[in-house]
Amino acid sequence: MSDRDLIAECSQIIYDGFIRYNSNFHRMTKRARTRFEHRDWKGHQQDIVDRVDLYEKSVRRIVLGLRKILGKRVDDKKLWHKVRSYFGERLDQVPDNDFIKTFFNSTTRRIFGTEGVDQGIEFTSSSPSDDLRLIMSLNIRRYPYWVSLQRIFETILDDFSFRIPYDDIVNNADRIANTIDAHTKEKFSKDIEYIRFEFIDSFFYQAERAYLVGKLILNKGETPIVIAFKNEDSGITVDAVFLNEKEVSLIFGYTRSYYFADPNSVIGAVHFLKSLIPKKPIDELYTVLGRLRQGKTERHRTFSQHLSITKDKFMHAEGDTGLVMIVFTLPSYNLVFKIIRDKFGYPKTVTREEVIEKYKLVSKHDRAGRLIDTQEFLNLEFPINRFSKELRDELLDGANESVRKEGNNLLLKRVYTERRMRPLNLFINEASEEEAALAIIDYGQAIKDLAQTNIFTGDLLLKNFGVTPHNRVIFYDYDEVSLVTDCNFRDIPEASDFEDEMLADTWYYVGKNDIFPEEFIKFLSMNEKLKAAFLKHHQDLLTAQYWRGVQEKHIKGEVSLVVPYTSTTTVA
Repeated sequence: MSDRDLIAECSQIIYDGFIRYNSNFHRMTKRARTRFEHRDWKGHQQDIVDRVDLYEKSVRRIVLGLRKILGKRVDDKKLWHKVRSYFGERLDQVPDNDFIKTFFNSTTRRIFGTEGVDQGIEFTSSSPSDDLRLIMSLNIRRYPYWVSLQRIFETILDDFSFRIPYDDIVNNADRIANTIDAHTKEKFSKDIEYIRFEFIDSFFYQAERAYLVGKLILNKGETPIVIAFKNEDSGITVDAVFLNEKEVSLIFGYTRSYYFADPNSVIGAVHFLKSLIPKKPIDELYTVLGRLRQGKTERHRTFSQHLSITKDKFMHAEGDTGLVMIVFTLPSYNLVFKIIRDKFGYPKTVTREEVIEKYKLVSKHDRAGRLIDTQEFLNLEFPINRFSKELRDELLDGANESVRKEGNNLLLKRVYTERRMRPLNLFINEASEEEAALAIIDYGQAIKDLAQTNIFTGDLLLKNFGVTPHNRVIFYDYDEVSLVTDCNFRDIPEASDFEDEMLADTWYYVGKNDIFPEEFIKFLSMNEKLKAAFLKHHQDLLTAQYWRGVQEKHIKGEVSLVVPYTSTTTVA
């Protein structure tokens, strides 16, 4: 082939690869409706895994094809510079072209093992698309208000129907109407008027719920409205209605599995969601819709932009020093960065490879609103002068496998990023007695919620849990995470005599996967009042019987999913 033909052929291969990936992504996403209607929660969990794996498998397949076509010229950067130009010229006005460019970058980074950013062969991160044509192309259904909220929602429920009937469409509409009426009377002035309702023309599926996402337009502003549906023996029914930014932000939180939603314009859906929850970062909105690579691209772009206009330095994150990870943050930005140490402190026995696999496990699992979303980045570069001396020295001395100095930069070969939270052990010392007690009770509930989704946190120390701005307790240290079904929960055997009890070590055999819940009390480093509050609500967590009961349900295939709201947040 001539160079021009070769450039065109490579571009075609990458573009076709993206189209194939995108089609498979949509196919898996559309399957969520059938999963919901059939209450196939086990199948839904498998789809979570398969959809996360899909992107990497697609890129790997394309790279193999390109290596075959290009042969020895596969790493010819001059050729790839021309491919990038040719490819980019043809994407103008193509819907969601940012996704296609990200796919291109993933391909070249895998071929070249790119460190930092190579502007010659990559599309550098630009600002999020603000093409009004793409944003406005989102399919929205609009319902003007005339006389009755109930009549409007009878129509809406009929329009947004399932193959399974509603249990009682009139009653459901009436309950939604009563909830909206009560909310507006409480939150707005008496002269407030309804103008219309607007809903994205696609359900959002997650765990055992389907959601309608929209907004209520009033004569004096607007407010979000999200309706949660559940599928019961009697049919589909409305389970909850959310009408304020805080509630909607929790629904689209960074501690839950990614949604299965198929709007006709992803960019349009992201901008619509941003209008409902303006404090939510754009990168998290892409991620929550399952577009993980685009979320990573936006996270890198926004952080790099912030870094370029600030002067503060990376420093150790607040909290106890990690035995497995070096954790640091930029004080002016709401992220933490985690680097795997070369050597782990006692008593950690996991290997580096096992830690990496555990973080992968969490990325593919139903996180039950209790595991923070973690983005893994490879080969990031940051200016070395932006690191405090103490942090820089520790990274170079204690994490050589993950960090090296490259000129005036530090190259982070593997780094995990997470939203920054207040460590629970620090929070309970700063909060009021009431707030601390509520946090400790929620700490126990977090452990139970994760157990219901077959996750055992392993390390129960308070320092491994954080508190969100909404005072929700989240687990974020994954180096000892395992499946409940892989654990052997045991009662501590009785000592045969006094001498056994006085031994420094245990007098009984402890296998690799043995867990003794009675010992969990050792991790509860809190004052007596807080410990009493924990035991009042979660004494059962300290018994092997509780854990074996949860384990038995999972072995039987009785899938339990945790919804992102409590029973108190229901329709009127």
